[in-house]
Amino acid sequence: MGAAATFGLRSINSNTWIHKFGARTAAASIRSRSFTIAASISPIEDTEDIQLNVISKEDVRETVRSTGSNNNDRSSKSYYPKRGQTLELVCESLAFKGKGVCKVADTGFVLMCDRALPGERFIGRVTRKKDNYAEVKKLKTITPHFDYVEAPCEYASHCGGCKTQNLSYEAQLKAKEQQFHDLVVHVGKFSDQDPEFAGAMKPIVPCDIQFHYRNKMEFSFGPKGWVPAEQLQENSTDECGYALGLHAPGFFDKVLNVNKCLLQSDSANEVLATVQECWRDPELGLSPWNVHSHSGFLKHLMLRSGRNTETGLPELMVNFVTSSDNPERLRPLVEKITTIPEVVSIVNNVNTSIGNTSVGEKEHTLYGKSTITETLRGLTFQISANSFFQTNTQQADILYKLIEDCAFLKGDGSEIVLDLFCGTGTIGLTLAQRVKHVYGFEVVAQAVSDARQNATLNCINNATFIEGDLNKVDATFASNLPKPDIVITDPNRPGMHIKLIKFLLKLRASRIIYVSCNPATCARDLNYLCYGVPEQNMEGHYRLSSLQPVDMFPHTPHIECVCLLELR
Repeated sequence: MGAAATFGLRSINSNTWIHKFGARTAAASIRSRSFTIAASISPIEDTEDIQLNVISKEDVRETVRSTGSNNNDRSSKSYYPKRGQTLELVCESLAFKGKGVCKVADTGFVLMCDRALPGERFIGRVTRKKDNYAEVKKLKTITPHFDYVEAPCEYASHCGGCKTQNLSYEAQLKAKEQQFHDLVVHVGKFSDQDPEFAGAMKPIVPCDIQFHYRNKMEFSFGPKGWVPAEQLQENSTDECGYALGLHAPGFFDKVLNVNKCLLQSDSANEVLATVQECWRDPELGLSPWNVHSHSGFLKHLMLRSGRNTETGLPELMVNFVTSSDNPERLRPLVEKITTIPEVVSIVNNVNTSIGNTSVGEKEHTLYGKSTITETLRGLTFQISANSFFQTNTQQADILYKLIEDCAFLKGDGSEIVLDLFCGTGTIGLTLAQRVKHVYGFEVVAQAVSDARQNATLNCINNATFIEGDLNKVDATFASNLPKPDIVITDPNRPGMHIKLIKFLLKLRASRIIYVSCNPATCARDLNYLCYGVPEQNMEGHYRLSSLQPVDMFPHTPHIECVCLLELR
């Protein structure tokens, strides 16, 4: 997500097609077409790189053919804008992942622009060309977008976290709901003409709390703060020293200094401000990690929020990630932070590798306890510095209730649940008290250990958690387990491997509940489960009964969804 830097604008090309950008995008026209997207599906092996374009290559070629007959003098040069070309554009809609969609008026050629919002007229420069679309960097807004609101965060225009803070929340929901629908139609190949599909699609579940909803934030230390170009011109370069904040959009080595983040709790912001006030003091001798020279001490500051299950009071864990094992150097910071009442845990993860991960090879508890707690669906979970836990606790409670509703449990405790990609066991454990047994599979050893501890903490004896790589299942996978009545699968962004899909189609459980943080790969997998994969000699056995998008992260392009498939 690039910053809207100030440039000297190049003269806009006088070719007719450029001046026709947005000519047909009057307000009513844009509103009627807002938030549309099409997509082309990638090969089975491609899990992460499904190309999400507004129109497919075939649509582009067809458009060229149809326009070419009426515009014989139009050259291919005018159809494909050059890299570096400066254009006046109008954003028509939002694509998945939050990029604005613009089109050439006569040909329909697509340009994608970060931070462009529907209805916005702006000047942009072509930065990259691909086969059937180009990417544009916004240089200057001419007229604002529809549904404009003032972004409350001072970093919203430059930070990589919230792309749509200045878009009304109602418009954000509309965009996400439409994106999810269009991905299921174009990638999943489900038809709007099918009344069964139309009945399955549910309205998006909004998030009641649009700020301060994250229970985990990770900030990075850097040797030189990144400053947007216009601020660099306005202010002195003295502000470009050591930085603690979030990575500048698109850069692994540049950090935007952040003193307050509106997505985390007030107490977490108090900790951040306290660290910002003192960590640069030369007397402390604390240097930030330099990703190029692989030198420096401080790598990350991670803040996690929970709640004491006995008192109901908030709990805060502070995790300093350092490049070497020298916890005593953090003592001055610890003494400052412990004056904040909510802080009950301060730990130090030591990560000596040159990578940028926050997971350490060694961990020290510098103050208080080594874990914090949180309650979800009536269960208590212990959260360590590196354990996975849903980052929006309140919305996760709603998400898990939707999963429970999709399970249609009989209530007699007779059912077997297979929980794939179970993580720390949160989903399976919330169902365990109403079923016969839960079997969870997860590749991360620490997550499996956490799941077992969470089961013990909640006195749950009918849950078994197994370490295993679900991308490498074979004919013997789960052969020693009873056949499940319900399968819950919650894969990471790449979705499910074709081997796992083949296993599920052979298993034929009565219901599959597919939970996803990436509706593109989810739509692909739904297609495989319902319609099969002919080239793999796999026949589909399921019908899509329910599609429920959920907004877990307001002001971001992320969409969560819960899908129910029932055996035909």
